[in-house]
Amino acid sequence: MTNAPFHLQVNGQHEFDLQPDQIKELNLIPDGEGRYHLLLEGRSYHARLEAVDYANRQYTFRINGSKYTVHIADQYDQLVQQLGLSVGGSQKENTVKAPMPGLVLNVLVQPGQIVQKGDALLILEAMKMENVLKAVSDGVVKTVRAIKGSTVDKGALLLEME
Repeated sequence: MTNAPFHLQVNGQHEFDLQPDQIKELNLIPDGEGRYHLLLEGRSYHARLEAVDYANRQYTFRINGSKYTVHIADQYDQLVQQLGLSVGGSQKENTVKAPMPGLVLNVLVQPGQIVQKGDALLILEAMKMENVLKAVSDGVVKTVRAIKGSTVDKGALLLEME
């Protein structure tokens, strides 16, 4: 276990980091189904868990009558975001861009090829690691802009899908 902070975003506006040792200081007592009593810095709060979206790590609470939606990102979520590897849930991506600077080791598809979600599209070497970029949805390869052996910058257009 590491001591990396959790990154919290509240109501899409307020952001802060919470250290693991700070979490241990929380005095959270279950008070029935989805209800909790929280003691923090000498103050008492009544909290009710109203909604949970585990896939997106989002939780909605009502605390002392006010509603708060909290998104919690651990060290792995933060790393994925930093590398530019996160993708919107149901939004179809028509382009594949380099998530980081690197060297194109191999292009595994060609224009007109039908691909399914999860199929390998190309291999990008970055930070001495081989990264297989995969299709995020079903589609047809429209154009291939990546060239085997070439270096690319973060955000460079590699492939276009239709």
